[in-house]
Amino acid sequence: MVATSQPLACISGYRAMLGGGNAVDAAVAMAATLSVVEPYSVGIGGDCFGLFYRKDQDRLFGMNASGRAPMRADVDVLRGLGHAGMPAHGILSVTTPGALAGWADAVARFGRLNLADALQDAIRYAENGFPVSEVIAGEWAQEENMLAGHPASAGTYLIAGRAPEPGQVFTNPDLAATYRHICDAGPETFYRGRLASRIAAFSAAEGGLLNEDDLARHRTTWVEPLTMGFRGMTVCELPPNGQGVSALEILNILSGYALDQLRPDGAEYLHLLAEAIKIAFANRDHFLTDADHCRLPLDEVCSAAYGRRARRLIHPRRAMAFPPPGAALNGSDTVYIAAADADGNVASLISSIFMPFGSGMVVPGAGFALHNRGSSFSLDSGHPNCLLPGKRPMHTIIPGMLMNGGQVQMAFGVMGGDMQPQGHAQLLLNLLVHGMNLQESIDAPRLRLMPDRSIYLEAGIPAAARDRLTKWGHQLDRSPTPVNKVGGGQAIWRDHAQGVWLGASDRRKDGCALGW
Repeated sequence: MVATSQPLACISGYRAMLGGGNAVDAAVAMAATLSVVEPYSVGIGGDCFGLFYRKDQDRLFGMNASGRAPMRADVDVLRGLGHAGMPAHGILSVTTPGALAGWADAVARFGRLNLADALQDAIRYAENGFPVSEVIAGEWAQEENMLAGHPASAGTYLIAGRAPEPGQVFTNPDLAATYRHICDAGPETFYRGRLASRIAAFSAAEGGLLNEDDLARHRTTWVEPLTMGFRGMTVCELPPNGQGVSALEILNILSGYALDQLRPDGAEYLHLLAEAIKIAFANRDHFLTDADHCRLPLDEVCSAAYGRRARRLIHPRRAMAFPPPGAALNGSDTVYIAAADADGNVASLISSIFMPFGSGMVVPGAGFALHNRGSSFSLDSGHPNCLLPGKRPMHTIIPGMLMNGGQVQMAFGVMGGDMQPQGHAQLLLNLLVHGMNLQESIDAPRLRLMPDRSIYLEAGIPAAARDRLTKWGHQLDRSPTPVNKVGGGQAIWRDHAQGVWLGASDRRKDGCALGW
């Protein structure tokens, strides 16, 4: 079973397994194809994270393939260049891209194929073209102005100055050539070879700080997943610098309520959900960063005692102001990919260039955009997530895994920046509390706490619930916009009784789930 946000990428995963690969090979093949067919979300100019279950070892492995700030980057340098805060786009928002190393390391450690095998579909679609799917075309079009601001970006991703229309055939011959070179020279070319030199030269020409030493210094990190019991199962997330712990914190706070007695689209349930997210995000925004600098006590926020203290902050009929960080502590565009094979191996992989088309900067002639993950840093020298040389920024992308008595129950992910922990929690609540099936759990209307602290309620939530939430003091986001504010998700569930995989893909995206 494979599931992701674009059908051609799903077919790449299918082909990888038919060609002798396993779930990890399929996941990397899908990520590579998505870098061609959904290029504003993912690519080798970005980062990735993964959770991989190996059936033969009966073990779950965590992978952090995010990059670090350039060694020449710090608060004083950025302020000296006239920046009061981290730039959202442009060359100064670029950190070392870790995605390609992550893809290669995952295949080398767990796969049956090699990276060159996983890149073949991506090369074919980049070289010969593909018809752009509808949702992707709409989201691509929203970035026309940004892409037009840099010649290489416009030349790579626009056709006669415009984003491709739905169904229009798009090619990226430069990316095809880059992938062919990687197949010949190996992924190390990106970090210590010809591609590294091109990236560093481009950075220097644009006034950036990333250089060849930064690229050569990059390494993938293998980590122990964070786990927490919930409703008789074990939820697994990656530790910081990602925000997976926030999903666990939301679920921990809500675990003390009789949620199964509340309507999932009712005001009482949505109120509790919003308040739990506020508490978790107050901690995330103040404490979460690179694991070497993180001040959030991970074990504590997953404890029953913490859940009880946090619930005391929540009034049943009144919205709280955004709580102070640590109030309940003691003393203080992205793609998701799931794959499962016949042997029981499971991959939960998420890869991103952060905001659409990342920094907006394309290495001339290389066919890929560099991400803007550095924009997540703070320039407040007292903040845990402040910019420091060689530091990883707080990351939004998080893959999820659900275990049941030591067996994999589900691989899952929900895309969309800070929607991701909110989406993880809501997907699991829909499944494990409200009794929805897999597709219903992904498709159900979602709530999102917005960056301005208002609450966005997706279409499908009744007007009566909206009115009650407003009466209780919640500020609702009512701005009209065509933008999908609640992300998209995919999941693969194991039916252990029948020995089959069940898959689901979000109605909000172009993708699908394929099983055979």
